[in-house]
Amino acid sequence: MTTTTASTARPAAPGRTGGRAALAGTAALLRFALRRDRVRLAVWVYGLALLTLATANSVHTVYPTAADRASIARGSGSPAVLAMTGPAHYLADYTWGAMLGHRLLGLLVVLAGLMSVLTVTRHTRAEEESGRAELVRSAAVGRHAQLAAALGAAAVADLALGLLLTIGLPALRIPGLGAGGALLYGAATAVGGLLFGAVAAVTVQITAHTRTASGLAGAVLGAAYALRATGDAAGSGLSWVSPIGWLQRSYPFVDDRWWPLLPTLALAAGTATAGFALSTRRDFGAGLRAARPGPATGGPALGSPLGLALRLHRGLLGGFAVALLLLGAMYGSLLGDADSMLKDVDQIKEALARLGGHTLADSFAALTMLVVAVVGGVYAVLATLRPQAEESAGRAAPVLATGVSRSGWLGGHLAAALLGSTAVMLAAGVGFGLAGALSTGDAGVFLRLTGAALAFAPALWVTVGFAAAVYGWLPRALPLAWLVPAYAFVLGYLGPLLKLPSGLDRLSPFGQVPRLPAAPMDWTPLAVLTLVAAALIALALAGFRRRDVD
Repeated sequence: MTTTTASTARPAAPGRTGGRAALAGTAALLRFALRRDRVRLAVWVYGLALLTLATANSVHTVYPTAADRASIARGSGSPAVLAMTGPAHYLADYTWGAMLGHRLLGLLVVLAGLMSVLTVTRHTRAEEESGRAELVRSAAVGRHAQLAAALGAAAVADLALGLLLTIGLPALRIPGLGAGGALLYGAATAVGGLLFGAVAAVTVQITAHTRTASGLAGAVLGAAYALRATGDAAGSGLSWVSPIGWLQRSYPFVDDRWWPLLPTLALAAGTATAGFALSTRRDFGAGLRAARPGPATGGPALGSPLGLALRLHRGLLGGFAVALLLLGAMYGSLLGDADSMLKDVDQIKEALARLGGHTLADSFAALTMLVVAVVGGVYAVLATLRPQAEESAGRAAPVLATGVSRSGWLGGHLAAALLGSTAVMLAAGVGFGLAGALSTGDAGVFLRLTGAALAFAPALWVTVGFAAAVYGWLPRALPLAWLVPAYAFVLGYLGPLLKLPSGLDRLSPFGQVPRLPAAPMDWTPLAVLTLVAAALIALALAGFRRRDVD
């Protein structure tokens, strides 16, 4: 009774709890968090460090001379490339260090931020949802201890990543990758992770659901990246609105400017402080945003597994549909200027010519559509893993205790993931097509680009099938579900830079899709991908029927 009363009581006013009392137990919770996530965080930290070190070593091998680096610098000045990489200031003297900072620092900040967001939400809101936090709070633990421990665990991971980069980059003994620049590179990455961990400390106070809190923090991260990309592509001051833009303008290995880290640290500290303050203004287990009361009775659609799954997936689907619509529109708006932007860049023209398009605009559209499709692959995995969240939260067992079969329950979620994957690519195609038609003045572009986006649907279905097979047979190895989009992303983002063999692209389902509108339509690979997706989904259902739930 005492525990229940504590969980529903109104919080004390901010000034009534002493600082030490509010943080009592933080050290113990931090140790538990680090022990619990020792494998998860180690994979994140070592994976990002190895990605950076491998990329630095590869660019040193692939571009050994100043002429080679000057050539790729000339090919990196287009708005599309700057949107995906960073500010053009790096291109003035494209040393190996400048290449690493330009191509990888922004991406590394995003990934470190994502690591921090997931760590903070996992040890705060997820603990409240599961009921474990209530048991912990019944002991001698201060109100702010769990949030402080979660931020501490994220900070340990961020600082460990920064330290590995600081030590590892100079150890490669590559000219231009000195200790001072490496220290700044590692510090910028760590500070970016700290900032977005602090953002998650605020979002977990707003909503009572882990996925929503992670989604809100991810939306802030995505908005920061989009502002940075738009500003760098246009050469405007919009990049200064984004903290990612601040960190990239520290220019490690180029100018080694430390001052952009100071406003980022100040923003991180202020945001974390706001998170602590907001936590005193909500009930334990609840969020600042009150849940809307639902109707007295559910609609008939909720009586079917598919209807229930669509209801559960609608928030994620709506968010990704809007995001891909805007991303497609951003790329489509560049089509009208593609010929003039790229006509003098021989390296880009050669890469686009391999796609076989009649115009540079068609080839550019085919190349950037792959980037959009990989983002759609992220949605496909997230939607496919939604049953795991239902299972671990204990909501799957009551449903399966009724007349709903295991295959019907999981099949409803997978059908929602398949339909949602198609819908987000349709949204991307509509945005790409509308903006492309307006920028080129050719109304026929709309249908061509919408069809090019929908051609990636079978690749997303394979992504769903692979993630479902992992969930059905290996629920303790769910990170493997990200293998397909991660492989496609690394190959698409770093493949052209590192001049990786083109045959590696064929190992990805995204590499099997005809590169419309540059290439002619070929239905055979799409049919094969559809059959592979069906086989993987059947395999997933068979595995789920044979294992224990939760």
